[in-house]
Amino acid sequence: MLQFGKKGDAPVNPDAITFLVTGSKLNLNKYLKGVEPDQVECGLHRHRTRDDHARWPIKQADEFNVWFSCTIKHTNGDFMLTSFLRYPTEQPPSTQDSDTWPAISDRATITTTAVMMMKTLTPSLKSNLGAQNKLHCQFAIDHKGPNFTLEWHKRGERSTLFSYSRRTGQTEGQGVELKGLADGDASYNLAYTKIANEGAYVCSVSVLPLSASLDISLHVEESPRVALSVGPTLTLEVGEMQKVVCEVDHYYPLDVQIVWYKQEPAALGQTAGSLLPTMVANTLLSSHKHNSDRTYSLSSFFYLSASLSDSGKQFTCKVSHKSLRVDIKKSFILTVEEPSSWFFVFSMLVIIVIFLAVLFKMLPTLHKGKSTDVTF
Repeated sequence: MLQFGKKGDAPVNPDAITFLVTGSKLNLNKYLKGVEPDQVECGLHRHRTRDDHARWPIKQADEFNVWFSCTIKHTNGDFMLTSFLRYPTEQPPSTQDSDTWPAISDRATITTTAVMMMKTLTPSLKSNLGAQNKLHCQFAIDHKGPNFTLEWHKRGERSTLFSYSRRTGQTEGQGVELKGLADGDASYNLAYTKIANEGAYVCSVSVLPLSASLDISLHVEESPRVALSVGPTLTLEVGEMQKVVCEVDHYYPLDVQIVWYKQEPAALGQTAGSLLPTMVANTLLSSHKHNSDRTYSLSSFFYLSASLSDSGKQFTCKVSHKSLRVDIKKSFILTVEEPSSWFFVFSMLVIIVIFLAVLFKMLPTLHKGKSTDVTF
């Protein structure tokens, strides 16, 4: 059990091993305000320091330290916190080897104080391309003016994004506001997020003999742009064929799903008792196109052969992608017309030609009749 209180407080659960975190200049409990116990997962571990002989600044001269690390995660991913708990002991560091650590008895109460804490409100962050992002990292130490070292780096890359040493005042890289470090704000700022920025970032703070770090994952997601090659309505004659394309552009990451279906007119706008949509057969996909900004494009198409049975139906392209809360749907209504009667058209043309021929032959007679008229 992890319990916050005062030295000598009775354990909440007397049957459990209790780690009692008492008040100090670093009040760990204030970083958990408004959080219910069932909203967090807690892990406690023994911790061996890099230098057992290094003194912690506020400990008494006749005390040695046993260290525990405490990690607290919100079950919804709202934050992650890691801290070091100091347990004073009279045993010298030479007897604190990991193989000879003394056992903790059942129902024991381990009275500790928090001496160092790191917290992030963005353990997993999603971002669109071009967005400004702040990778939150906060730290606190139980004494003033600690000689801490701060470092930011990205996993899998050798170069350091930012580093700062309070002892020397030396700074390397950019992205962290120095004025915020005095208040424990070590957040890293990305002015313009690119796909290359995706990955796991590590914020680490060291104060001898302790060193803590937090992992922050940045996930880039870009929503697709969807367009149809036809307008909201499409008119064809029976038997006419038309290629219909659904263009899906500028999305990331790669996985996307495109589905074509058609819906009976009776089903449009209805939620109950309507006819179910049917999948469009023989749809095809193009190859993925890799754009210059490392996003992807894909198209799905089919050849629509117009039939009277499909007239009035709505054809829909539905696109699913992890960046979308709701699927994107683009639709058009198909109207199929009867073909024109070639016999009727031919008949009308024949009649017009005969009429013109008769009129042409009658013109000389009419003209002669006019010329023989006598005026008295």
